[in-house]
Amino acid sequence: MTTTADYADAASLAGTDLGWSAWTEVTQEQVNTFADATDDHQWIHVDPERAAAESPFGAPIAHGFLSLSLTVKFWSELFELNGVTTKVNYGLDKVRFVSPVKVGARIRMNAVIAEVTEVKGGVQFAVDQTIEIEGGERPALVARGIYRFYA
Repeated sequence: MTTTADYADAASLAGTDLGWSAWTEVTQEQVNTFADATDDHQWIHVDPERAAAESPFGAPIAHGFLSLSLTVKFWSELFELNGVTTKVNYGLDKVRFVSPVKVGARIRMNAVIAEVTEVKGGVQFAVDQTIEIEGGERPALVARGIYRFYA
């Protein structure tokens, strides 16, 4: 469910838990497309037969950076700030790939707005993001995303 807020109320959002995004399945097609885009064709990602037989995971896995890139999709599902002209994915602080995401797994993200600070012409949000794997004991990844909104 999307939390919607007005730009004028941005400062009051620090500490807000935005809840969980919808589940999304990571497909082999998605992994292959990411491999083509990044020129990372390591067999643990793109060779399902070999990955099933030889990898320690027993299946092909998504690239860690593919999982990380999905934070943009999930963030967009979870939060909308009205009254802004420009939205910028400003970067990341600490990122950890905790558990591999097997192809076919479903993942979702929780986001907590940790900090809101003023920047020239706008506000910056530091957002603690956790992607979990359905049925997993540990998250796939944890990161702090930095987003800027300009009025």
